[in-house]
Parts: sequence; C-alpha cells; structure tokens
Amino acid sequence: MAETRDVIIVGGGHNGLVTAFYLAQAGFKPLVLERRAQVGGAAITEEFHPGFRCSTLAHNTGPLRADIVRDMQLEKHGLKLTTPEASTVSLVPDGRALALYSDAKKAAQEIAQWSQKDAASYADFGTALGKIGRVIGEALALTPPNIDSPSSGDLWGMLKTGRSIRNLGKKDLYRVLRWGPMAAADLVAEFFDTEPLRATIAARGIFGTFLGPWSAGSSLVLLLRAAADPTPAGSVQLPVGGIGAITLAMATAAKQAGAEIRTGADIAEIRVKDGVATGVVLTSGEEISARAVVSNADPKRTLMRLVDPAHLTPDFVQKIKNFRSMGTVAKINLALSALPEFTALKTKGDTNLLKGRIQISPEIDYLERAFDESKYGNFSRNPYIEMTFPSLSDPSLAPAGQHVMSIYMQYAPYKLKDGDWESQRKALGETVVKTIAQYAPNLPQTILRHQIITPKDLEDTYGLTGGHIFHGELALDQFFTMRPLLDWARYKTPIERLYLCGSGTHPGTGLTGGSGANAAREIAKALKK
Repeated sequence: MAETRDVIIVGGGHNGLVTAFYLAQAGFKPLVLERRAQVGGAAITEEFHPGFRCSTLAHNTGPLRADIVRDMQLEKHGLKLTTPEASTVSLVPDGRALALYSDAKKAAQEIAQWSQKDAASYADFGTALGKIGRVIGEALALTPPNIDSPSSGDLWGMLKTGRSIRNLGKKDLYRVLRWGPMAAADLVAEFFDTEPLRATIAARGIFGTFLGPWSAGSSLVLLLRAAADPTPAGSVQLPVGGIGAITLAMATAAKQAGAEIRTGADIAEIRVKDGVATGVVLTSGEEISARAVVSNADPKRTLMRLVDPAHLTPDFVQKIKNFRSMGTVAKINLALSALPEFTALKTKGDTNLLKGRIQISPEIDYLERAFDESKYGNFSRNPYIEMTFPSLSDPSLAPAGQHVMSIYMQYAPYKLKDGDWESQRKALGETVVKTIAQYAPNLPQTILRHQIITPKDLEDTYGLTGGHIFHGELALDQFFTMRPLLDWARYKTPIERLYLCGSGTHPGTGLTGGSGANAAREIAKALKK
C-alpha cells in the first residue's frame, strides 16, 4: 500500500528547505525528497580533490533575507558568516586594481584615486539604491497579485507598496520608473566616468543572465539585487564551511520544526489524478501519496518532465516551453598549492584584498564583447570572471598553506554552435586559466586540480534545466506577476494541489530564500482552507 504524507517537497535546495520550515511551523508535516546524497541543491560544499573542499556552485549569498535567518535561527544551528573588508576588487589590464570596500567612506577614498567626481557620485548612487531597494524589497516579499480578481490581501499589499513608492519623493519615483527598463551601461554612465567602476557595478545587472550591459532591462536585475544589498557593487558574505553550511543549517532548522528529509530519493513522476496532484513515484518504484506536492525544481522540469504534459492545456504547454531558461554561466574550482600573485595587488601588499570577490570586468565594452560571443553559440574567449579564495577566510577548506579558488565564468551558452560541452570542457578550463593568468602570471604553476562545471553539467548533475542558475531568465517579461507565467505567479500551477517554490518563481533573485518563504505562506493558506 502506498505511503501517505501530508506535504511532499520535491528537491532539497535552499528554497525547498525554507518552504519545509515554514510549512512545519504552520502545523504541517512536510517530507523533503532530495535526489542527491546531500541537501542543498546549488548551495553545497563538496570535496573535489583530497583535502580540498569548495562551494561547488554558488559561492556567495544573495544575501539571505534577514527575517528568514532570524526565524530559522540559522546562527544557532551553526551558520557563521564572514564579511570581508574589501568586497570587490576589479582588475585592470594596465596593472592597476580598483578596490571597493564594504565601508562606503573607505570605498569613496579608493575611488577618489581614480576620480574625485566618481567618489562623490558613489555615495549618491548608494543612497538612491538604498531608498529604491527598500521599496522593491517590500514588493519582493509580497505574493504577486491576482491581476483579474485581486483579493483584499492583494489590494492591501499593493496599497502599502504604492504608498512606499509615493513616499520616495518625485526624484526617486521618477528613477524607479525610468531605471528598470534601462541598460545597466546607460545607468552607470549617468553617475560615473571611471570605466572599471562602471563595469564593476554594471556587472551586477548581467550576472547569471543572458544579457549584456547594453541590453535593455539589465538595470532591473541590478535593482532587484539592490533590494537585498544596496551597496553599488554588492557586498560579500562567505559562510564558514562553504555555502553548504547555509543549507545544512536550514535542514537542521526544518527538521527541528517538524519536517522530514530524505536524500537519495529521486522523483520519477508527480502523480496526477483528475487534475489533482496525489503524490510522487520514485525511480526505485516506491509510491508516496500526499495531500499536496510542492516542487523546488525549476518550472520546466516540474511541468514538462515530472508531470505528464497531457494533464496541461496545449496553450499552457506552449507558454511554459517558451519560458526562457538557457544558462550562460560555467563554474571552475581550482585546488592550488599556493596563492597566485596578482600583478595589480603586489603594490598594495594586502592579502585582505583577496578575501572578497575579484572581478575581471575592466570596461563596459569588454563585458559586451564577452556577451556577443555567446549570442552566436560560442563561449567567451575573454570572459567576464568573478572569483573568490574562500580558504583565506576559512582555512579548513584546504590543507595548510594551500588554497581553493572558486570561479564563475560568463558567458558560456548552454547550446554551442560547434561541438558539445564534453568536447569543449578542456578548452573552457584553459580559457579561464589563461584569462586569469594575464593578471596573475604564476597561476598555472600552482594548480593541482581543475573541476570544470559546464552548463550541461548544471542540468544533468544538479537538475537545472538549460543550466540556468536562477531556474529561468531574470527579465522584464519574466518578473513579478509574470514569473514564471502571467496568471501563474502565485506559486500555484494549473494542477490542483501542485505548487512551485523554487527560483523560477517570484522573486527568484538567487540565494535569498525569498521564493521559498513566499511560497510557504501561500501554500499554508490554501491547505488550511
């Protein structure tokens, strides 16, 4: 006889764990089923070379929503976050480096060495982002309203957000309306003259997306990130133990609240009867019935693979097929015998500059050219790179005197024009190392092991359809009431008692937990009815 459960959550990524925690607090008994041997999804720490552990995919938080950290008591469950003094160091080919600090005054002092005007503008821009970000943050915590028949709760939420927008004042209200559709390159050009500064900030608007800095709407992505972190270039939070320490703490909190978590439980099918989700079937053949099923998988994987599309209308199937989720990011992790020596940082003489995020994004046109290659099915030969050395803040991640290097490479399109990712894997790794070696010539001699994760690996190994790290493109037409689709942005699906809680839902901006918390609130309301 099939086992019967209260609520099944498909996937133990961070949003699934957040959803499980809040549903357990609401009096339900969720069962989280994770197909891999450990929970965490894209937020995991693994050993990739003897003695070397790394945040395999994500290496920085979103940052996490403060209310989620508080409610789940993540610090009590072992989470310890470190915030480097230097958040971002941008390397320039002429041997210089622009260091941006978490402290706004110190960042301004550094920028002043490049431009006094830009130093003053940096503070002004940060203030504007802070004011606008707080308002956007309120909207991100809301459930997108039902456009056709808004409930009293929808109307109240929209009213509060409307008041907050109105209270911005005329100048910032105009900015909200104008900035969202803009290209990030145009936005930063209105405030700054220094090219590395422009590119470093604009990069926040393109990270993880199929957008270049000159793409319309890339400023929206920047503003979405500013809602969680108003620092113009973004701050850095590194968990001790790697990013997997976050999801381990979340799993502990969820279990203490009353959730059950099973790993090694691969879902073959979400069962549907008469338009209602009734449970799941594992690849082992085991069947588990449930009052409701919540999927932390991306919308396409959930509704086109785990559910038989025959249960959906042709119109809906066509729309979900067109939900854009083609990834552009590759991840390379390196085990190093020693720290590489960056030419631009030798004169600084401060290893603290290596503890944050290091970027190769020297100018706007560099980023746009990198994007251009991906548009035609090629990975960038001069890519935009973001790297960290987590072992500097947490020596337990590598043997004494040795280090781990975590690298995001963009752009690496999911679909290649020539060949496949298996045949291009080595070339991708070589391109990344060659690019960084222009700034740290001794890097190749320090490498003990490469771990190269392509967009195809992100799909096959980690379950991200199209290799998209956000479960779907962050864009004007896939945002708020249209994430993932218009009329289906409230965590429900056309199948009764089947819900979504992953990053393919609103707000879907990365490792913040926002999608999981919002989804849990709506699912609890629906089930209590």
